[in-house]
Amino acid sequence: MVQHLTDDERTTDGHAFDPDALTELVRDAEGLVEALRLAQDAIGWLPSEVLRQIALAREVPLARVHGVATFYASFFLEPRGRNILRVCRGTACHVGGADRLVEALAKHLRIGLGETTADLEFTLESAACLGCCSLAPVLASTEQTWGRLDGPSAVAVAARLGAAGERR
Repeated sequence: MVQHLTDDERTTDGHAFDPDALTELVRDAEGLVEALRLAQDAIGWLPSEVLRQIALAREVPLARVHGVATFYASFFLEPRGRNILRVCRGTACHVGGADRLVEALAKHLRIGLGETTADLEFTLESAACLGCCSLAPVLASTEQTWGRLDGPSAVAVAARLGAAGERR
């Protein structure tokens, strides 16, 4: 079971970070990858202060912790949005207009690929292939996939997701 950290302390960017709770969480993890996963599950990403705390708790060099965190694509050193939007860039989606989806979403969200909105609502990413070729072009969020989209319909999806977040 993942323990969530308290708001006792803040990282330099204002995110919750309690060093004692983090130390307890990662000290008994089976390995460094597991420690990083537990920390990211609790915080949402891995700020530099968290990497330093993991290095101290695990008694390993910070360079090793940073190396493992940057090696695996599943670890994030920057905050991510509540909604992760992935535009498929596979052959069928590319031919079907994936670039138009990216362009429309980037303009609507005012971010580029690999970036997160300032309110942490959205992160815009691309994926090599989402495996939905018959639905090209495809957009996937954290919890759902949409196909046969154009720019305006992709923006409508983002608007619905953002409105859902406002109701929470």
